[in-house]
Amino acid sequence: MNFEEIRICGTVQGVGFRPTVYRLAKACGLCGDVRNDGQGVLVRVSGKQESIDEFVHKLQKECPPLAKINILTRKRYQGEFQFDDFVISGSVSDRVNTEIAPDAATCPQCKAETLDPFSRWYRYPFTNCTHCGPRLSIIRAIPYDRNNTSMNAFTMCSDCSREYKDVNNRRFHAQPAACHVCGPNAWLERSDGKPITSSMFSMLDDIDSVCTLLQKGEIVAIKGLGGFHLACDATNETVVQKLRQRKGRESKPFALMARDMAVVEEYCTPSIQERELLESPAAPIVLLEASSGDEGERGSGRITNIASWTAKKKLTLQAA
Repeated sequence: MNFEEIRICGTVQGVGFRPTVYRLAKACGLCGDVRNDGQGVLVRVSGKQESIDEFVHKLQKECPPLAKINILTRKRYQGEFQFDDFVISGSVSDRVNTEIAPDAATCPQCKAETLDPFSRWYRYPFTNCTHCGPRLSIIRAIPYDRNNTSMNAFTMCSDCSREYKDVNNRRFHAQPAACHVCGPNAWLERSDGKPITSSMFSMLDDIDSVCTLLQKGEIVAIKGLGGFHLACDATNETVVQKLRQRKGRESKPFALMARDMAVVEEYCTPSIQERELLESPAAPIVLLEASSGDEGERGSGRITNIASWTAKKKLTLQAA
């Protein structure tokens, strides 16, 4: 029987790394534990040498989507070993020298739940899991545990708490985990502070009311984690010009949001690399060449309008 201490440094907290360690250790028949600390993740294991080697190999090959291993070191464990199974231990606060993942775009699973009328996350704008959602923008201290984030103000409901504690659930220790019942909510306000009745614009909720206002040619300020985003209908020349006047931004391009790649391809022909960037968890703003061809065939001069807002026929697009 061999005993090893494995230190993993990098982006390994808040990304579902410990559940992955747990799953692989159990599959390799190892005993021991895994925990977060100020340095990253610490794993202590016992088992046959070939099983430990297999575990380390799989761990580097099967990282969660948002994880990144910078350094992995192994040494013989010299302490007292009291484990007869593999477990996830509580975090330890010590000298801080680790990375936290940046915020990530909504993953396909969470997006599907948000759009599913039978899901308890239906139309919930803050749906997330260990594969997506806010990270760096909500952290207050290391290790990355819920009590060290701004989500500490929201007590999880019984359903969220059960999933948070289930190592086989993709929301296991997802610190921003929340739902309609227990998490933050979005609401609609007038800029002058006067009361507004969202039912005037929608029978669903305030978010749907905002969609209606955008379609009606209004400019909406959306408060996010990093400040405010000003939004309007990019195909409405009148409202875009109004936004330009208010911002004092006569010619500099605005970033355009697109629902999915199908919408992006109505206006551009992204390369493989550009497509990968738009569909990546980072979901960055990407500068694309506008499609050439007969603009008149695309309906109401929409391409003409959009291209006129940008420089050198380039479109700045971000997949929503």
